Amino acid sequence: MENKLAKLRYLPNNFEIIEPGDYVLCAISNKKIPIENLTYWNVEDQEAYYSYVEASKKKESK
Repeated sequence: MENKLAKLRYLPNNFEIIEPGDYVLCAISNKKIPIENLTYWNVEDQEAYYSYVEASKKKESK
């Protein structure tokens, strides 16, 4: 796989790969997040975040 968008299902402590790929996109900044670096996501909204900064922005906007 090279530079392919993955589709994931975000779970409370993990994620399930629905469609294999190399990265997902941050819901706030639209930055590519390599799967191996994915640390922040929201289970309820099924969104990934590039870092704690983007995750915090999302939380503040609710």
